[in-house]
Amino acid sequence: MKKIFIAYVLVTSVIGTILMFSSNTSTAEEPAKKSEVGQSLPQIIKSISLDKQFTFAGENIPQTFDARERLDRELSVNAYWHSSTMLNMKNASRHFPLMDRILTEHGVPTDFKYLAVAESNLRNVVSSASAKGFWQFRKLAAKEFKLEVNDEVDERYHVEKATIAAAKYLKQLHKRWGNWIDAAASYNIGPTRYKQLREAQGETNYFNMHLTDETSRYVFRLVAIKEIMTNPDVYGFYLEHGDKYHDLPPFQEIKIDKSVSDWGAFADQYGVSYREFKLYNPWLIDTKLTVINNTYYVKVPLK
Repeated sequence: MKKIFIAYVLVTSVIGTILMFSSNTSTAEEPAKKSEVGQSLPQIIKSISLDKQFTFAGENIPQTFDARERLDRELSVNAYWHSSTMLNMKNASRHFPLMDRILTEHGVPTDFKYLAVAESNLRNVVSSASAKGFWQFRKLAAKEFKLEVNDEVDERYHVEKATIAAAKYLKQLHKRWGNWIDAAASYNIGPTRYKQLREAQGETNYFNMHLTDETSRYVFRLVAIKEIMTNPDVYGFYLEHGDKYHDLPPFQEIKIDKSVSDWGAFADQYGVSYREFKLYNPWLIDTKLTVINNTYYVKVPLK
């Protein structure tokens, strides 16, 4: 009996040793597997070539070391900011034709459509400073350029009217400074502040001025956005025709010369949802509209 017990103990010990060795071997191999996965991460990050003359609105970007590094920063940020850049390209198909037409009609280079990308990503957004819409107008500037802003209507959200206002403003800034680069920079920081900085620093050239980080980067950001959106495949962005956001489905324009007490009921009369009605008319910011000696045109999708 004693011999049997000793044999049992020996067998149990051997089995335990084998199991322990097996467990340790498995654990030791685990980090190697993780390391192999990490080493095979399928991405290529390349530095962007600056070996060309970059321009904005027909004006050259200097090729000094400072200008090149500032441009390199904006190209790198926007080229590798994949989701935002891709969505901007999709949105551009819907909005750029309108912007090109309006800018051209007002004698403003079509490169300035990229300013709307930089300002708002082609969306009706609100900034921390209460600037609104594609072109990020503040209330006083909006009213100066004949955009209606009140509790029921905010034409900063009216893409066509806001683009006309932006074109007029840019033309005014160009007349003031004599070039489009300064027009773009002062659009960002404001013409009064821009004038103060020019005078304080004794400079008349944007590229030679020491500005806030945002404005110092601004023109280079416009150049970078233009470069990437003009040559998407060079930067690894591939969109099929069906991927792009095209014009909104067909609509009719309805003349409004009397007050409307309920836009929801109005939309229902035409068989469209309140959501659809607002998508076509984002500048109508209330549920009603008071009309006094005025006329509006609203878009209603066709069913």
